[in-house]
Amino acid sequence: MSGTGGGGDVGGAAEGRGSRQEAGRLRRTLGFRDLVVYGLLFIAPMAPVGVFGTLDAKSGGAVALVYVAATVVMAFTAFSYAQMVRVAPLAGSVFAYARKGLGEGAGFVAGWMAMLDYLLIPAVAYLFSGIALHALVPSVSQWVWTALAVVVTTLLNLRGVRTAARVGFAVLAMEILVLLVFLVSAVVVLARDGAQRGWLTPFTGDSGFAMSAVLGAVSVAVLSYLGFDAIASFAEEVAGGSAKVARALLFCLVLTGTLFVAQGYLATLLEPMTSAELAAAPAAQGSAFYDAVDTSVGGWLHDLVAVSKAIGAAFAALAGQAAAGRLVFAMARERRLPSVLSGVDPRSGVPRSAILLAAAVTLVAAVWAARRPDGLDHLVSVVDIGALTAFVLLHASVVGWFAVRRMEGPPSWWRHVLVPVVGAGVLVAVIAEAAASAQVVGVCWLGVGLVVLALQYGRRPV
Repeated sequence: MSGTGGGGDVGGAAEGRGSRQEAGRLRRTLGFRDLVVYGLLFIAPMAPVGVFGTLDAKSGGAVALVYVAATVVMAFTAFSYAQMVRVAPLAGSVFAYARKGLGEGAGFVAGWMAMLDYLLIPAVAYLFSGIALHALVPSVSQWVWTALAVVVTTLLNLRGVRTAARVGFAVLAMEILVLLVFLVSAVVVLARDGAQRGWLTPFTGDSGFAMSAVLGAVSVAVLSYLGFDAIASFAEEVAGGSAKVARALLFCLVLTGTLFVAQGYLATLLEPMTSAELAAAPAAQGSAFYDAVDTSVGGWLHDLVAVSKAIGAAFAALAGQAAAGRLVFAMARERRLPSVLSGVDPRSGVPRSAILLAAAVTLVAAVWAARRPDGLDHLVSVVDIGALTAFVLLHASVVGWFAVRRMEGPPSWWRHVLVPVVGAGVLVAVIAEAAASAQVVGVCWLGVGLVVLALQYGRRPV
């Protein structure tokens, strides 16, 4: 493995793992562009389309402000990822980082909570794809489209990481083109006809400002960004060193944050319903973006955005499923999950069993949500709890490795203490404002993980 300081410690990894590393090796075939493609695919340039109505309802209409706040929150997290990816350039991402910085138990908990995120994020993306396709072909049930998207993308993932990246690049180019069409069309309509709401309401709200409402919406908005952290899960497959992973993380976050704020601002000005009306009609929230575009610009853009979102969301799920498979693979390789999941297919070079497990879980969750009118809201809120908890442990890992253990000499107090502590504090505040049902699911999932950890206590991989 490449990298400096702690990275060299991991690269030599005989220590503490011995022959366990032979349980599975991933091929180094990805470059910077491939990482960016996977990151942008997973994030999706038009990610706000699927959650716009939910954010508008939760924040009181301050969608653009929600995305500004979410970008800042995730910037702290991206910075901590960049610190730790060179320390542990491994497929397990936050699981590997917490093991290095905090110890085996915390590493398991971080991986366990991230698993909730990585296994269910693709389910949300598949659901977005099903919603978009159902809007185009209402005669076919939403859950059928959702299940079809799972099958197609799983087959692509099983073909290999390079094949999926090539197809993904074409899909990403299409998404960016459609996004540009939307941005230009929205500006033209607003210049010609004016806005449905006040010009500043995307930042102030259309019915009064409430910080608690904004923070509650941020807990949902961070879903739009979660793909950037999945880039770190491909660290073992990057040719040229972990520095590429760090650059790709930061690049994807800055680019998508800018795009999300712009989309949130324009869509809010085009939205004919008030945020209060959307809050009173949960079933209308999933299609709120499409409805606003249809009413203000025209059916042609509605259809174009729907097609783009249908394809783009499916491929966001493809990237998410690939990341989930690598997390499961990494935990199985360290004997924290059944070892059968640590195998690598000799022909495709992918962790086939881990990917199939991830696909099965996402299929069940996505179809369940697709058959419920409030399925999107429930699934989105639950997903974020796992991710946010794992991110808190990521920040703690930076402090543990650099400041407490001082594994690389005297720490930088702003990089290794101030930034991660502030980042963790903000995330805790966001978790506190999340939906009560999501908090309950998160606590239950954590409880199950602690039971599993207790059963493994004292057992050391051999």
